[in-house]
Amino acid sequence: MSITHLVTHSGGFHADELLSSVVLTRLYPQAELKRSRDRQLIAPAAEKIIFDVGGAFDAEAQIFDHHQRPGPLREDEQPYSSFGLIWAHYGRAYLAAMDVPEHDIEEIHSTFDTKFVLPIDLLDNGAIEPSVAGPLSILTLPALLGSLKPVFDDPSPTADDDAFFAALPIARSFVEALVRNLAAKYRSQSIVMDAIAKAGTSPILELPMGMPYRSALEKAEADHILFVVNPRGGDWTLNGIKLSSDTFDQRADLPVAWAGLTDAALEEASGVKGAKFCHNARFIAVANSRDAILQMADIAIKEAQRVQLSA
Repeated sequence: MSITHLVTHSGGFHADELLSSVVLTRLYPQAELKRSRDRQLIAPAAEKIIFDVGGAFDAEAQIFDHHQRPGPLREDEQPYSSFGLIWAHYGRAYLAAMDVPEHDIEEIHSTFDTKFVLPIDLLDNGAIEPSVAGPLSILTLPALLGSLKPVFDDPSPTADDDAFFAALPIARSFVEALVRNLAAKYRSQSIVMDAIAKAGTSPILELPMGMPYRSALEKAEADHILFVVNPRGGDWTLNGIKLSSDTFDQRADLPVAWAGLTDAALEEASGVKGAKFCHNARFIAVANSRDAILQMADIAIKEAQRVQLSA
């Protein structure tokens, strides 16, 4: 029997059932998404998927709640929210529906679970506090989605439902963008690995376009590569390589003398005809040709080696 109804609770909403709805409505676009606490509507049936309501977790019966005691736990005993349960059961099919290549689905499913789903689960269960994000906690996705709830004195009897269905496409855009970016990251792996092999012992990695590359560098243990060059529109860029996603520190910085300069001033400072721009923070420079950017890369390498020797 096909799924005709997707059922979650009425009233105020949280990120977990909103994000669960993103997954399920893509898989079952013909199904009606209902928000209710009516006992008959939330009773399990073959044509329903019930989530974040119902007081039970039974994948075979298609009911995915986590509010009961004891609640469902991951293998490491961290708690699930409805989003984690839905992702565990339907996430792979969702990725396939998003046209993720079959050979990447398992890794992307796991990565998305770790980076995106688990924090939602922990926040929803009170296992971590929003304050772990510090002053940026207001910018976390649960906080941003929560800001779309109706104000307390909105008199409309449909205020919660209206806000939920207005928030749904916004939540969908975040989920789909992250999946697309993860899929692109995995697509880039083979391209970057080939480029690393071609670079050999050179500290300069040349790519055919801008793309994610740091994870491939780490996988290949290519610690000798200090800068990346690639075309961008009609120009070429020279990029530093961050040590990790948690810092702005780089394997090597561009020369101090280039910082913040453009055009003629940068050409004079670098000695490279066609040099166009260097960011003040020295993580990217731009030139008007491949030859010019490779000249800048060679200079940057020599400067980085000089700085290293003098340190």
